[in-house]
Amino acid sequence: MWLHFIPGIQFRTNNAPFKTEMELFLGKIVGLMKEENLFATQGGPIILAQVENEYANVEWAYGVGGPLYIQWAAETAVNMNTSVPWVMCVQSDAPDPIINTCNGFYCDQFTPNSPSKPKMWTENYVGWFLAFGYPIPYRPVEDLAFAVARFFENGGTFQNYYMYFGGSNFGRTAGGPLIATSYDYDAPLDEYGFIRQPKWGHLRDLHKAIKLCEDHLVSSEPTHLQLGSKLEAHVYYKSSNDCAAFLANYDSSQDATVQFNGNSHFLPAWSVSILPDCKTVIYNTAKVVSQRTVADNSFASATTARATFIAPSSWSWYKEHAGIWGNNSFTSPGLLEHINTTKDTSDFLWYTTSIYVEENDASIQENEVLLSLVSLGHAALVFINKQVIGFGYGNHDNANFSMAQKINLNPGNNTLDVLSMMVGLQNYGPWFDIQGAGPISVIVDELGNGKTDLSDGEWTYQVGLEGEYLGLDRVSMANSLLWTKSELVPVNESLIWYKVMFLAPEGTGPLALNLASMGKGQAWVNGQSVGRYWPAYLSPSSGCTDNCDYRGSYDASKCQKDCGRPAQTLYHVPRSWIIPGENLLVLHEEIGGDPSKVSVVTRTGQEICAVISQADPAPVDSWKPNTELMMDGPQVRLSCDTGWRITSIRFASFGNPQGSCGAFAPGACHSDVASLIEQACIGREACSIPVTTDTLGDPCPSVIKSLAVEALCN
Repeated sequence: MWLHFIPGIQFRTNNAPFKTEMELFLGKIVGLMKEENLFATQGGPIILAQVENEYANVEWAYGVGGPLYIQWAAETAVNMNTSVPWVMCVQSDAPDPIINTCNGFYCDQFTPNSPSKPKMWTENYVGWFLAFGYPIPYRPVEDLAFAVARFFENGGTFQNYYMYFGGSNFGRTAGGPLIATSYDYDAPLDEYGFIRQPKWGHLRDLHKAIKLCEDHLVSSEPTHLQLGSKLEAHVYYKSSNDCAAFLANYDSSQDATVQFNGNSHFLPAWSVSILPDCKTVIYNTAKVVSQRTVADNSFASATTARATFIAPSSWSWYKEHAGIWGNNSFTSPGLLEHINTTKDTSDFLWYTTSIYVEENDASIQENEVLLSLVSLGHAALVFINKQVIGFGYGNHDNANFSMAQKINLNPGNNTLDVLSMMVGLQNYGPWFDIQGAGPISVIVDELGNGKTDLSDGEWTYQVGLEGEYLGLDRVSMANSLLWTKSELVPVNESLIWYKVMFLAPEGTGPLALNLASMGKGQAWVNGQSVGRYWPAYLSPSSGCTDNCDYRGSYDASKCQKDCGRPAQTLYHVPRSWIIPGENLLVLHEEIGGDPSKVSVVTRTGQEICAVISQADPAPVDSWKPNTELMMDGPQVRLSCDTGWRITSIRFASFGNPQGSCGAFAPGACHSDVASLIEQACIGREACSIPVTTDTLGDPCPSVIKSLAVEALCN
């Protein structure tokens, strides 16, 4: 924001003030790295440096300044003498020696702008970001693994996941508009640091398989063989009789059997098989043999999570009044742009004016009038004579909104207070730094008796909220006499602060704050901002699927869940914020909620499961070079998070078990092998069980059987 207010500046174009600041920034960062000997040539871990990001997507908007800026950025970066290569992501005109790289869901067909540059994939989206008012996006691991395998099959040299570890936009750091606090991204390591299965395990197996091909991948360019319609092989030779191969079926619906190197191989649709010796399939992207978790969300299951509710009588509150609250307000003609006025010191800006009604104006006094407001975003609460009469808001794709509300006015002066709200600063797109917010039109329509445009009138402004000014979120204010306490806590009130003390839950793991009962606002624990919450904003009721087909091209809206529900109800509280004994929770509720239903949730267990067939491949790491077959057969491998132990076996059947994780049932062919599994697994962090009749018996000979196991870690 400070950059935005430098006189004469224009972001990301051939602009002298911007280039001055950017060169200072680049020099500062590179200098810090050099001082700590962090570049690879200094013995450190940094092998690449990046300047700019996805600029080609917006370059058109900057005219001749765009290409000139890119040329300057490249020269400036190279002159920093990092001694490692520089990259520009999504920049096909990246000047030499800058390496242009690919970002996206698929990059196998990407070609850099020079044959001397390696084929690099800097952002492989493992899911997508979450926005308030939208369903939760996710990406099936079968498709993600397919994309990675296709990339290395087609000569890729470097691939990076975005995100591999999800996170949280604490405080007001979320981008905008309306990006949620959670930035979990459906990542292999979730927002809380827990392993997300089977995504983590299937990608681990994929990279073990690729690693086994490493010597071949760096020895030659791939040789392409067409095996049929949408069927192909890419073969990497180390010598004429020593090769590794990728077999691909990129049809989105038809499975196939192909002939390769004298052998027959089954290829499910939209899958890649990896053969480190050109003979043995050690991995197929569509065959998930790693363990799974019963519930995707670490805190979702009553079996593995404990919710502690806070007694309603424990809450205190402070009610704000609508409109101007302090002596640092100011008056100005017309509607001021929100961001330039607050300078992002707060999400909130009060716009206040008055509507005068003549004593003898019976047409207004006896009839409702229509108040219309148009805003650039992101949300607004509207008060007439200090009473809430409406709440309007936009969405991530279009933050603009308009609202029209019938109101009653009294004779004399009527106060109109508009609380304009930001929900994250714009951080993407052309000229993102000058995209405005706040009301741009306010009109009173007397419904047949004329209109009054208040937009150009005199308005009084106040930056921020009274509670922010008072510091009600701070620990030092926890015992202030400003707080009110009684047996009955006010609920469904706008602009109200709530405070409560809660005891630190047992354990050392992260916490989740369940704010499903609240409306819209912000939360703090021990003075640290958990972030913005908005459970009242429900996603559309349609567009989700329980079983998203991984086959075929993925996009951000293909696989969605939790339609008709809030984007986020659980909010991450790091354990490092929690102190022994009592902890302070403060909520600022903007539109109305019920704090008596708020709970603090901890994870007490982990439900894991696996179902492996006799026909499935053996674990990738059991393959040894120069052997015709895997050293081992298929196995069920179960493991808890570090420090946890398997404490019970919930289900174990060898035969043709029915259902899926969390809902298994014995099939017609069934052998109860629970005692065998308990003997192998109980009390251990991890265990493995060979899926063989020698180990498990044979309940139905001549039938291919599967072992399904469900276990609880504590």
